[in-house]
Amino acid sequence: MELIKPDLGLLIWMIVSFSVVVFILIKYAWKPILKALKDREHTIERRLLAAKKAKEELARIEFGNEKITALAKIERDNLIKEAKEIKTKIIEEARNEAKVEARKIIEETRKSVQKEKEEAINEIKNQISELSVIIAQKILKQELGNKETQKKLISKLIEEIDLN
Repeated sequence: MELIKPDLGLLIWMIVSFSVVVFILIKYAWKPILKALKDREHTIERRLLAAKKAKEELARIEFGNEKITALAKIERDNLIKEAKEIKTKIIEEARNEAKVEARKIIEETRKSVQKEKEEAINEIKNQISELSVIIAQKILKQELGNKETQKKLISKLIEEIDLN
């Protein structure tokens, strides 16, 4: 029962020892503990402010990144559009050059064919005239073989000359 009902002397010694502990804590530990708590509170506030600033900075950077990304997309689209226009222009120029070159080749071919045709016609004319002369020589030799036929032909030619 002693534990349930403490003795008066024990109670006094407990109060004295508790008072000494409280006095020592107030004298030596209370101010440093309060100071540490205040420092901790200030540190937490500073870190919260830093975190808030970092969050704002991050939001600003993200907005800047979005802006940069949007500008990059616009620039990319412009470059793609410009590349397509250049490609179309190059293809069109190549087509035009090919058409001009084809026309030149066709014209040169026509001229060449025309020239060869004229040469062939001249060659045929030359051959025909040579053959005609040969044939005429043979006919004249045959018909003018006697003197009477020669006289008739000369008379006939003289009459034709007078008429013209």
